[in-house]
Amino acid sequence: MLVVVGGHTRNIGKTSVVAGIIRALPERDWTAIKVTQFGHGICAASGGDCGCCLGENHPYAILQERRASDSDSGRFLSAGAQRSYWVRTAMGKLENAMPAIQEVRANSRNLIVESNSVVDFLKPDLFLMVLNFEKADFKPSSRRLLQQADACVVTGGNSGAPLWNGIPSALWMEKPRFVVVPPQYVTEELAGFVAAASPSACASV
Repeated sequence: MLVVVGGHTRNIGKTSVVAGIIRALPERDWTAIKVTQFGHGICAASGGDCGCCLGENHPYAILQERRASDSDSGRFLSAGAQRSYWVRTAMGKLENAMPAIQEVRANSRNLIVESNSVVDFLKPDLFLMVLNFEKADFKPSSRRLLQQADACVVTGGNSGAPLWNGIPSALWMEKPRFVVVPPQYVTEELAGFVAAASPSACASV
């Protein structure tokens, strides 16, 4: 089974939703992947400034976490994941890392990935989009992918109108929505929705 968790911007609880799903469904023996795409001049191998690396010398890096920690991928181990990886690529170059991600997928019983762009390369069994009404930023790529989401996870409550503009309400109001209130990022209803998702072949799209 492949579950993908994306979101419309940063710092809205995507990692916490992934960790919550892992914790709520331990019998799934999850493998988890966190995908980070760095901007121009940032080295995918180290995550630091790289004056000579434009994504060609180090097109991607993949690190398997060995212990639980406060890092995002370390938190997945803390939640009970069997294995956890941090995949880093140059911005817009996720395709370079796809063979490595496919290999992890082939060796995993169930895989959960924190990423938006991975759905351009893999067909998930379940794609959850995390939304926060109090964050105005809504990345153009997230708007496009919101149409593909199977359900939305609304963090921080859903009272009032969202601060983001230009997003047709039909894109999210007509989908199943799970409102969660931190620090509980996964409710029984959301865990049940994930558990009920039917596995299918994770074919390239």
